[in-house]
Amino acid sequence: MDIQRFLIGLGLVILAVGIVWPILSRIGLGRLPGDIMYERGGTTFYFPLATCIIVSVILSVLLWLFNR
Repeated sequence: MDIQRFLIGLGLVILAVGIVWPILSRIGLGRLPGDIMYERGGTTFYFPLATCIIVSVILSVLLWLFNR
């Protein structure tokens, strides 16, 4: 029963991120100054470091508020 709730919740989170992502990319999330982008020849390496930190802080605050 617990795994079913977890999988349903995970699916809803993935759905919400998929819906909200185009809106967040318009405001610059994913192209912040701290994001690492390395291009050489035909190869591109992109690691959104600043974006990951911001998303982590926001999720931590939301989870902390919901668990209070």
